[in-house]
Amino acid sequence: MTSPQELTALVEAYLDELALTPELGELAEPIRYALAGGGKRIRPVLCLATGEALGREPEKLLPAGAAVELVHNFSLVHDDLPALDDDELRRGRPSTWAQFDEATAVLAGDALLAEAFRLALSYPTPFVARELVQATLGMIGGQHADTKELGYDLEEIHRLKTGRLFYASIGCALWVSELPEQDQGPWRQFAEELGMLFQVVDDILDGDGYVLTHGEDGARRLADGAAERARGRLAAIDADTSVLEEIVAGLATRTA
Repeated sequence: MTSPQELTALVEAYLDELALTPELGELAEPIRYALAGGGKRIRPVLCLATGEALGREPEKLLPAGAAVELVHNFSLVHDDLPALDDDELRRGRPSTWAQFDEATAVLAGDALLAEAFRLALSYPTPFVARELVQATLGMIGGQHADTKELGYDLEEIHRLKTGRLFYASIGCALWVSELPEQDQGPWRQFAEELGMLFQVVDDILDGDGYVLTHGEDGARRLADGAAERARGRLAAIDADTSVLEEIVAGLATRTA
């Protein structure tokens, strides 16, 4: 099995060499700037690890994993805009709109989204793209509900804003791996736990979200519970899920 570190290296190399649609012209620069912002690549690595657990070469999963990562970066580029979070910094450097300008950032985000769907549609089955579309719509709906303070509880906001793309990381891999839909249940149950785990630990590190509503100890208990449930879901799957177990452990104990 390929280690998480090796999978990350595969993803980085694929993104570095990703051929963008030529018609984008000079917009390629801000697109690549957004992609090269130092993200952890957790979502595509999950996608590749799931495919390998199902007997597929990680390289076959790269377009799907990259598609999920492009959607994630699209969301970050747009979230940073003055009309939304108004953040001038992203991962210790100027956000895309601050580095270029607002109009360029809007268009770069749009292009990232379109390029993601182009990659998802490179597979013979349409279900990879459908999975990604559903996740993206859920993420956008969650962002709107959060921005407009529509009264959704915190768990539902995080399930949409964060959880849907983690869910798609696994779901896209299931379709690429040609796992019959009737056999996908245990994998999708595992996927449901990942967004909660990631977000609660994020809140612990940032001192907000679940820390404000449950206290730091309560948030840690939520994270530990999500990690335990995720491990339990993996234990019920008849496959070598050791790399996914390692990823879960890393998500539960990360410090950045």
